[in-house]
Amino acid sequence: MTSATYAWQLTHDLDAFLARAGDFLRSRPARHTVALTVTEALRRRGMGEYGKDVPVFGALERDGEVRAAFFRTPPYRLNLTALDEPGAEALAALLADAGTEVPGVSADTDTVEVFAGAWARRTGAKAVPLRSERLYRLGDLVVPEPAPPGRPRVADAGDRDLIARWYTEFAEAIGEGTHRDGGAWADDRISYGGITLWEDPEGTPVAMAGATPPVAGQLRVAPVYTPAHLRGRGYAGAVTAEVSRAAVATGVKEVLLFTDLANPTSNGLYRRIGYRPVSDFATYDFTYEV
Repeated sequence: MTSATYAWQLTHDLDAFLARAGDFLRSRPARHTVALTVTEALRRRGMGEYGKDVPVFGALERDGEVRAAFFRTPPYRLNLTALDEPGAEALAALLADAGTEVPGVSADTDTVEVFAGAWARRTGAKAVPLRSERLYRLGDLVVPEPAPPGRPRVADAGDRDLIARWYTEFAEAIGEGTHRDGGAWADDRISYGGITLWEDPEGTPVAMAGATPPVAGQLRVAPVYTPAHLRGRGYAGAVTAEVSRAAVATGVKEVLLFTDLANPTSNGLYRRIGYRPVSDFATYDFTYEV
């Protein structure tokens, strides 16, 4: 099958993209959780939510149906749904011929590999692995016992500076840098009750867990963060369980989260809480010789 069979449709228009690919994204809400939540954030907060440059979206149509999609919110990497090799070759050719900047790619592990190979052949780029992640879906929630001292509390405007700082520390730790303004991110999450803090008995916040707004019957628990000097005390498990409980109470069909496969502690923790593996994902950066 030749790449000509694969008709990629590119646009900067979010509404046009969702009109074309929205049903496809909603057809597999767990595997498409990132695309669903990012496009929902753009719809709610505006096209400058992730940076000053205009996002680009694409849908792959074959036999009159959308079979794959991507988005890129500069300066972030390309994010792809599952894609076979001919589709990856067609997309790489289209983007390379247009001179499109592609600093990296995130997708399921098979898709990352086929696109990275296609992009390397087109551009000479070298793919550098950044992280490997596992997507989990909540089954039956198991609240960790005994709980650490303290209690959960939904964050409010008085927590803005703390949340902004912790978000920035989290983004740097996972290799996402400081592209987004931490204060604006905190404002958005606080606006819909999207961050829960765990406080120690003195009322000092010691960990946080967030949740994306529900879309297509799913939401994702993210981020989960405990400052380095407070780890190993059960705070992350307790606050994640509380956010998961609240998510289930909203009536969504799927509660999801990603974990770093390089961190066996967090993977073990989320399994004990009741999360079960869905699929593995990876992120590569591309480097270019000059």
